Amino acid sequence: MDLLRIIIAILLPPLGVFLQVGFGGQFWLNILLTLLGYIPGIVHAVWIIAKK
Repeated sequence: MDLLRIIIAILLPPLGVFLQVGFGGQFWLNILLTLLGYIPGIVHAVWIIAKK
């Protein structure tokens, strides 16, 4: 399941974070990072998924 979440996080980072933690601070942080730059959003999403 984590592999699927990582693939989703690469394609759409906020969705990957949402599937892992739901609507929380990490989700909104990821949206902000994705808006500021796609790569920081991906890195943050993969980090959140790998951490759990």
